[in-house]
Amino acid sequence: MIRIVEHQIDRDEAIRSVSSNGSGAVVTFDGTIRDNARGKQVLHLYYEAFPEMAVKEIEKIHDEAMQRWPLQRMAIVHRIGRMEIGESSVFIAVSSAHRKDAFEACRFAIDTLKTTVPIWKKEHYDNGEIWIEGYNQ
Repeated sequence: MIRIVEHQIDRDEAIRSVSSNGSGAVVTFDGTIRDNARGKQVLHLYYEAFPEMAVKEIEKIHDEAMQRWPLQRMAIVHRIGRMEIGESSVFIAVSSAHRKDAFEACRFAIDTLKTTVPIWKKEHYDNGEIWIEGYNQ
């Protein structure tokens, strides 16, 4: 499951999509919107993307992870549009027979996504807004 969505991420669906009887581990990463950044109070965030390009880059991350670790399945879902404090902006689920592989692949996926996928983040504060260059903040 690789998706760019404009609605609330269904975390349970992502977990179900990677789970199987052969899974000894299902590891997840839930990137949520926090209420502060760079010493400022964040009111909400806005993400933009070129969905077709973003999906292609996420597919590359998925394929590389599946080659590097003995995984069973991987789901990566990123939301675009306006998000409020506490909402999920990105959710990753990875299943494997052993936890070490799932943890390593999950970390690889989020770290790589933040540096290679064409998704941009704008933070909104009570005194202005700013596009976050490089999104890996």
